[in-house]
Amino acid sequence: MKKMVTKGALLALAALSITACSQKEATPKQEAAQQTYNATFQCKQENVLAPKWTCIPEVDGYYAAVGVAEKSAAGIAHMRRVALMNGRSDLAQQIETDVKDKMEGFTRATGNGSAETVDKVTTSVTKQVAHQVLKGSKAIDFWQAPSGAIYMLVAVPKEEVNKEVKKAVKATASSFKNDNALWQQFQSKQALEALDKEFPTE
Repeated sequence: MKKMVTKGALLALAALSITACSQKEATPKQEAAQQTYNATFQCKQENVLAPKWTCIPEVDGYYAAVGVAEKSAAGIAHMRRVALMNGRSDLAQQIETDVKDKMEGFTRATGNGSAETVDKVTTSVTKQVAHQVLKGSKAIDFWQAPSGAIYMLVAVPKEEVNKEVKKAVKATASSFKNDNALWQQFQSKQALEALDKEFPTE
């Protein structure tokens, strides 16, 4: 009986030790899981703190891009033009990609299954919009780096882009008037609702 009690006590003690060890090993993991990630993003250019938009060009309600111009003996006015041109180039690519993705969704909503028509409408609208919208883009912020290089935030309202898309869609669709069935697809209530959904304007 005494041997059984002793053996039972030893087993209980061993189990307690294992549990304690397990708890000690789990504690760092538990603490790590409970820690809140509080790191604050800091944008740096040329190893110095810079405006956040130079790293992440985001402006609510706008398409935005950053144009950069290296320091030039031609002067600051020339550098501003270069930065604006570079920003607009990046902005155009961004708008083209977004409009193309949305246009493919809209064109499918017309009920037209022709890949050729989808591509024709998408390409036509995208080119027209990119060309027109960039005229209305403008610099809304500016920062000069220690090296003398300048960073320019270039933006255009998304609503302006959407308005241009709708105009371009109507202009492109008018070219289908000789194909009455296709014209009706683009003028259907479903198609117009899809257009408003993809490209909302007030």
